[in-house]
Amino acid sequence: MNENHTITQHLTSWLLSEQISLRNMDYGGRSSDVQGELDSVEAELELVELQIADLLQKQTELTTRKNALLQELEEACDAAQPSSSSSSSSSKSSRADAVMSKQEMQRFDSTDFPWSKEVEQHLKDSFHLSKFRPLQLRAVNLTLSGKDLFLVMPTGRGKSLCYQLPAVCSKGFTLVVTPLVSLMEDQIMYLKSIDVSAVMLNASSSKEHAKTVMAGMTDPKSPFKLVYVTPEKIAKSKLLMSRLEKAYNANLLSHIAVDEVHCCSQWGHDFRPDYKLLGILKRQFPKVPLLGLTATATSSVLKDCEKILCVPQPITLTASFNRTNLYYEVRIKDSDIDASISDIASLIKNRYKDQSGIVYVFSQKDAESVSSELQKRDILAYPYHGNMDPNDKSRVHRKWTSNKIQVVVATVAFGMGIDKPDVRFVIHHTISKSIENYYQESGRAGRDDSPADCIVYFGFSDIFRISTMVVMENVGQQKLRQMVDYCQNVDRCRRSLMAVHFDEVWDDEGCNQMCDTCRHAKDFTSVDITQYGRQVVQIVELAASMEEKLTPLKLVEAWMGKGPAKRRKMIQTTTLPRLQAEAVIVRLLLQEYLREDFSFTPYTTYFYVKLGRKAPLLKSQTHTVSMKMRTTGSGSAVVSKGCSLSLQTVPLVFNHDIIVIEEGDFKTQAQLWPKLNQRLYRNISFFQISQTLLPSKLLWLYFPLCALVLKTASPRLPLGDMNENRRVPG
Repeated sequence: MNENHTITQHLTSWLLSEQISLRNMDYGGRSSDVQGELDSVEAELELVELQIADLLQKQTELTTRKNALLQELEEACDAAQPSSSSSSSSSKSSRADAVMSKQEMQRFDSTDFPWSKEVEQHLKDSFHLSKFRPLQLRAVNLTLSGKDLFLVMPTGRGKSLCYQLPAVCSKGFTLVVTPLVSLMEDQIMYLKSIDVSAVMLNASSSKEHAKTVMAGMTDPKSPFKLVYVTPEKIAKSKLLMSRLEKAYNANLLSHIAVDEVHCCSQWGHDFRPDYKLLGILKRQFPKVPLLGLTATATSSVLKDCEKILCVPQPITLTASFNRTNLYYEVRIKDSDIDASISDIASLIKNRYKDQSGIVYVFSQKDAESVSSELQKRDILAYPYHGNMDPNDKSRVHRKWTSNKIQVVVATVAFGMGIDKPDVRFVIHHTISKSIENYYQESGRAGRDDSPADCIVYFGFSDIFRISTMVVMENVGQQKLRQMVDYCQNVDRCRRSLMAVHFDEVWDDEGCNQMCDTCRHAKDFTSVDITQYGRQVVQIVELAASMEEKLTPLKLVEAWMGKGPAKRRKMIQTTTLPRLQAEAVIVRLLLQEYLREDFSFTPYTTYFYVKLGRKAPLLKSQTHTVSMKMRTTGSGSAVVSKGCSLSLQTVPLVFNHDIIVIEEGDFKTQAQLWPKLNQRLYRNISFFQISQTLLPSKLLWLYFPLCALVLKTASPRLPLGDMNENRRVPG
């Protein structure tokens, strides 16, 4: 009996333990299920939070834009009132600060001031002008009235006259602060040609010259009407400040003009530290009116300049940014250096034969090499950069101004204030670091109001060269992304993209087809790049797991199936042509699915690609990413509207790389090839595709050997001119 009881107890204990064990197993399984579901919910929440953040960012952008539009609408309504003067209404967005009423402001458009007759006389006799441009008379009258003034006016619209004319009409001299020696030289050369006495002081001025200028500042009989100085001279020369103080006390310092005033602000596109010290001028000489001039400053930059220059509540006049005579164009830059220079040379020799222009480059080395390559192609081009001897720079500037050389290949050192009127083209071999910079640099074209071209070559690798240069600048990366977005844009008017940066409302009809996107308005299509985005993100994730750093170049090559065989097996490669693959990666960077990561060494800065904050969104099957791509023109298939095939379709249909080109153009270009290729050309067979697909003038060059030759040779041919203003008939 006791034995049975003991057995029963053991059996009961065993059953209880088994029951507990089974229960724990059940709870463990359920716990695992719950944890899995929790992880899934958290991942989904993370995606939702990203989407909300994206929408909030979009909401902020739209609200800001809405407020700007409402403000512009209100100002437009005010300007439409019958009392508006012709001078104020001639500029689409001219406005004055609220420190002066509208009626008071309009009074400065009149010619009934005590100095008006003298102003009119010097305008005709000294400056050989018959009338003022919009806002010039108002600015001159405000300056002569002793008002502090900020003038925002497009390049080539006569900002300089707004301080030069008051200087001639006033006792004593006007102090003009300019950032560049080339600007000074240009202004001095011009003023001497019209018999206006002007001098300059900079680091290269001789002691004798400096002594003469300093003495003239305090001499009532001195002929000097304008004294040009660099901001460095103001900051470092105690003798200069002493002379200015004596001139001020003798009432001989009549006005102060600060050219390129945006250089004061760290938020401007061309900040210069010595400009921050110019506040000393207004503190020491408070009764002297100050005029700040710029072509590119935004309202936030101007507010910063007010504080730096110690000018409380200046009057601000802002003219429309639009230069109607300038044609804006973006070209895809060939990765082959020789090919890109050949394309530029072709433009200069054909479209701009015997016409004056500027080619802007990224670095001093580029200035030397590109000018040398253009010279080899029989183009009279000379370099200009900051590391050149000052005498050499002056010589190049003078020869170019007098049309003894055709092209200056320059860094931004050849810049602000260049006032040659007959510049027919400004070509950017490399993109600018911001839209403001590009507007300023391209604005050196067409100052005589005749048609001129502003062309920028947009290259994938150039983005990252510039990115490493601006990484330490305030909002440098943000401004560069805006410039890249401008270049990659294929559907919006180029001017509308600029207008956003200058707080101006823009109607695309005002462009009058003076940009490539308006001229070829419907030559683009929207492409779903979601799957491409997932492929690229997969490659970046794989690289991170392998602790491998990916440069943009390595990322492109990995995606196109190059690199270690082991990696190729683990990723999805693309069949996209290289230019389109690069374009997709740029779009993913701009939309923050990818991000930049910088590595600093004592000698250089490296750019690497990492996952961006929006990369997790691509894990959602409902999330899509799209971008607009050209269906014709540079970087895409050269076929006409209505019969275009996408680059993805062509290889699938014909199983070959296809190039489409007019037969006449092909024969012309063949003459440039080596003799071997010419012999091959004579054996090429042509055939036409059905008229329903392509117009009769187009021929598909199809045979494999021919396609290989074309693929190899075409990057070296100056084909760019064919596609410009010669739309393929359709």
